[in-house]
Amino acid sequence: MIWVAWRQQRTESLIAAGILALLAVLLVPTGLDMASAYHHAGLTACAGHEASGSCGDAVRAFVSRFEQIGNVIAWLTLVPGLIGVLLAAPFVLQLEHGTHRLDWTQSVTRGRWIGGKLGLAIAAALLAALAFTLLMVWWRAPLVHLQGRMEPGIFDSEGVVVFGYTLFALGLALAAGALWRRAVPSLVVGFAGYFAARLFVETWLRQRLLSSHTATWALDRAAPANLTHAWVLTGYPSDKSGHVAALPCPGIHGPGPRLTLLPKCLATQDVAGYMHAIYHPASSFWALQGLETGLFGGVAVVLIAFAAWRTHSHAA
Repeated sequence: MIWVAWRQQRTESLIAAGILALLAVLLVPTGLDMASAYHHAGLTACAGHEASGSCGDAVRAFVSRFEQIGNVIAWLTLVPGLIGVLLAAPFVLQLEHGTHRLDWTQSVTRGRWIGGKLGLAIAAALLAALAFTLLMVWWRAPLVHLQGRMEPGIFDSEGVVVFGYTLFALGLALAAGALWRRAVPSLVVGFAGYFAARLFVETWLRQRLLSSHTATWALDRAAPANLTHAWVLTGYPSDKSGHVAALPCPGIHGPGPRLTLLPKCLATQDVAGYMHAIYHPASSFWALQGLETGLFGGVAVVLIAFAAWRTHSHAA
């Protein structure tokens, strides 16, 4: 049964492997180039000192050099969804064409057939997720060392969340296929649902999974250590109590890198004040990873179980 299931899953598994191989061909040269530039510039010693002195200039030059390719790489977080729905295709195709009925007449019980097919798809999805994660972690290592891994686009390809993403896409396509028994529409729905869910979590839910931290500090002092490699949700000029204060410099209000513009603004305007930030510290990385993986993975388990039940009870 396992051998038959593998033969039926082989084409899609090889396509998934081909996608990962193509990514490796694209990423390895730029990854080697980035690692070489990182070590040549001596940036190993700049962790935690990115905004000061020579480190600031070196880090900005390095990030600027690889910023464009980094923005393109961020779109690769769609790959786990593509692989997940692709690996669901053999199961849905058999339901669409009715060939599962032939298998059930060959002394293979429904439960064994469903378990073998779904088990192999899950194993292939987890293996693909592991390969994708290892490739992305290796490629991003220099940038993570300098900027951390909390920002969206980096967080999505580190840690263990890719396993949850891939299984979620697989489960969504399987559940749609078990209901619809049409391969192409089911896979389209699965990928569209994956994209919508990822967008919702990244732009709204993730920042609310844990209580955020706040910090207020005088602008003539260094930012608190907890802000190093943190995910800054928002930051703005404030008074000592953290209330919003207007500054006579355009473009200051906002998250992330704009924090570094404030000292120059104050120097030219002779204004004293404070900065207030709402953020998730770098130490929250694994807690957020666990919650998000549990969310996507838990929904995936429910969807896969539904696909198995629906096929066992209603397929004939």
